[in-house]
Amino acid sequence: MANIMIRRDDKGELSFYLPKRDLEDRIVSIEFDQADKWGGELKLNNGGAYYVEPLSAPPKLPISLRAKRLDGAE
Repeated sequence: MANIMIRRDDKGELSFYLPKRDLEDRIVSIEFDQADKWGGELKLNNGGAYYVEPLSAPPKLPISLRAKRLDGAE
């Protein structure tokens, strides 16, 4: 698992950052994006996918989380 950061960029879109690889990309979808559940599978603009343990509510951004890479795309 890797430490990641999620924040909102200048356009208000969610941005994913993986410091260890200096990878920054836009999040195009989140598995759970509801008032009572947020997280799960994150799909990136570059085709990559990561999994974060779902939270009980949307977090205050920016936030650092642990994520597991689900595929080999980057």
